[in-house]
Amino acid sequence: MRLVIAEKPSVAQTIAAALGIKGKKDGFIEGGGYLISWCVGHLVQLAEAAAYGEQYRKWQLDSLPILPEEWQYAVDPDKGKQFKTIKELMHRADVSEVVNACDVG
Repeated sequence: MRLVIAEKPSVAQTIAAALGIKGKKDGFIEGGGYLISWCVGHLVQLAEAAAYGEQYRKWQLDSLPILPEEWQYAVDPDKGKQFKTIKELMHRADVSEVVNACDVG
């Protein structure tokens, strides 16, 4: 099973139509050996500076630049459901490939 992740629902629908797939589910389309899902803009973003320590909650010039050893990420609160859908699809036992069909941004 191939998981194709598109940038937005309309692109996912176009890809599904080109492949002749009509199995619409909640957050994805399934059929013909494909799972096609979509992002809605950026699902994940860099965490706010305060995630690296309380000292960064209020910005001060002398604490810049903030260069953590390991970057932290946060799921956009309005997009949590779609993030969860894609994460579950990626972890399905029958998924052998993930295709990024998003734009370069």
